[in-house]
Amino acid sequence: MPDITTPTEPGPPEHADLAGLAQDTARDVRDFSTAVRDIAAGVAPDAAIPLLLLVISQLQVTGARLGAIQDVLPDERFEPDSGPEIDHDALRTSLANLLEGLDDYADVVDPLTSVELGRGALSDDLAGIVAALEHGLAHYDQDRVVEAMWWWQFSYLSEWGVRASAALRVVLTILGHLRLDADEETVADAEFDALHP
Repeated sequence: MPDITTPTEPGPPEHADLAGLAQDTARDVRDFSTAVRDIAAGVAPDAAIPLLLLVISQLQVTGARLGAIQDVLPDERFEPDSGPEIDHDALRTSLANLLEGLDDYADVVDPLTSVELGRGALSDDLAGIVAALEHGLAHYDQDRVVEAMWWWQFSYLSEWGVRASAALRVVLTILGHLRLDADEETVADAEFDALHP
């Protein structure tokens, strides 16, 4: 009986090269999901924004690899049942509470076709990204490597890649405000103290 935590290489030869990338992607997905859940649980509330900057940036590399490879085509026409869906409402609520006052932002719906503005929320983005990633992970853990890769690639291009990009920009903007919007007199005093110990 094969070990479902370390899937074997997919059967068809055209999918053999996906095994390594799938393993790397699964590891990155687990790391991201764990980190976001820890942040939402308040493990390090004072470092939440810098930690989000790190984990979203790292996930962008994972997504870029998925976007850069050829289209992954599933073996079956219909998606196999991956089991019961995990409810991500509690995660979304925890993130909204953690990010209260910073959660909502203005979002450009599609920068190529319209200048229409919509409402975005970091808590929605992050919970949605985790949901999409964990859906693919359920396939991976059931030894359906090609299906997992298809799902991760499809959902990256159709949804979570855009949401991760928007979330990263917002988190970086928040961090910039926190670090740079200091009172000029306070900054001058700090500079003076640094230069004249």
